[in-house]
Amino acid sequence: MNVLLAVPLVVPLLGAALTLLLRRLPTAQQIASSLVLLVVVADAAVLLAHTADGTVVVSQAGGWPAPLGITLVADPLAALLVLVSSVVLLIVLLYAIGQDIGGLSRATPQVFHPIYLVLTAGVCLSFVSGDLFNLFVGFEMMLTASYALITQAPTRSRVRASMIYTLVSLTSSILFLTGIALVYALTGTINLADIAGKLGAATPALRMVLALLFLVVFGIKAAIVPMHFWLPDSYPVALTRISAIFAALLTKVAVYAVIRTQTLLFARDDISTVLLWVAVATMIVGILGALVQDDVNRVASFALVSHIGFMIFGLALGTVAALAGVLLYLVHHIVAQASLFLVNGLIRQFVGHTSLRAIRGLTTVSPVLAALFFVPAMSLAGLPPTSGFVAKVALFQAGVALGTWQAYVGIAAGVLTSALTLIALFRIWTRAFWGTPLPDMVEAKQRLRNASNRGGLRMMTAMTAVMVTAGLVVALVAGPLSELGFTAAHDLVDGEAYIHAVLGEEAPTP
Repeated sequence: MNVLLAVPLVVPLLGAALTLLLRRLPTAQQIASSLVLLVVVADAAVLLAHTADGTVVVSQAGGWPAPLGITLVADPLAALLVLVSSVVLLIVLLYAIGQDIGGLSRATPQVFHPIYLVLTAGVCLSFVSGDLFNLFVGFEMMLTASYALITQAPTRSRVRASMIYTLVSLTSSILFLTGIALVYALTGTINLADIAGKLGAATPALRMVLALLFLVVFGIKAAIVPMHFWLPDSYPVALTRISAIFAALLTKVAVYAVIRTQTLLFARDDISTVLLWVAVATMIVGILGALVQDDVNRVASFALVSHIGFMIFGLALGTVAALAGVLLYLVHHIVAQASLFLVNGLIRQFVGHTSLRAIRGLTTVSPVLAALFFVPAMSLAGLPPTSGFVAKVALFQAGVALGTWQAYVGIAAGVLTSALTLIALFRIWTRAFWGTPLPDMVEAKQRLRNASNRGGLRMMTAMTAVMVTAGLVVALVAGPLSELGFTAAHDLVDGEAYIHAVLGEEAPTP
């Protein structure tokens, strides 16, 4: 087995077992978890270097040739997402360690670390899986870990949210298994490359049904409108360390699955109109929901839903330029959403809650916190010169180049959504950061200054600053990232490089 593809899966699982054994040694557990994720980051960087020119790295587990065995595949898209995800996972882990050091979290660290590493393995497996069933396994590893994480430090609201989250996820999983069964009955295989070659024998109507079924399956997990209702009720009540990862990665893994299946398996089926209207509805409904919220985390959650629509819009356009813009938007959104939720966690540490009705003058209380909020908020709104601006311009340019009325409808929805996002986030700024600090906020600030947990708070702030800086780095390297995006997009549109890498040069062209 190719070591580069095995490390992101095997090392976190071994690390989970090790950290479980070290549960009575918290410092050793923290060091072990951090080292595991450092190894994954290093491996992902090497994997991206190998695939950046369009090379597709393939590993057949146990030496079984495709499509008989388990196939792991990394093309530029998958390799980049593994790297970005592992970096975000590492930063959030260090943020969580800061919480534990300072006694600022009610989570159980002994349980958190093993589950967190299982989630890491699930995320990585989802990106590099070369068949539908192991994609399902990756999702279930990730979601099973998330079930346990969302109930850390249980309260009534968290238990309720976890029940909704679990029921929706199980429904999606059942539909996913149904889709796998139908594809296997139709083609006799679950290998993605093999399916792409054989699905052409099916009737157009049947391919359309399958394409829509998988769009629903992954649309639920990605919180695409109208299947988004569960997310704003689930993410805001989770602990910061959990909601940051959920917002940054879980929905993006689902978006990746939508992109992979719709381009590789169903590219010949014209559901672009469906994707377009789903994208427009997701943009508008999500941001309108954000405008009427009175809690910082709920605003961020609805904004998360809204901006999934930008990625679906790029997929609906279907051109190389549009898909390159989607990749750029994926990277931007992962980092921006993680940053925003980490900042919201710091707000909770300062004032004990995130309700806009009882927060004023945070800029006076903590200028650093204000700066940390401002940068990702402006990036999410798409103001220049942030990564959000670059990603949106790439998508809009792709729409203009296509020149259809559907593309212009999507562009108009995107511009309106960006403007409303700015209003929603500026509303947080004016209500939470401007004005005279409330007495209880000043008292909370003083308590934090005098408490013994200042070291933990400093580490949390430092990790948030690192995440915000990562967003600035994405903007700075937008040029090389766009080139990588075009390489990945060419492979997505063509599909031959992926199929031939998995099945060999004599594989049939779909």
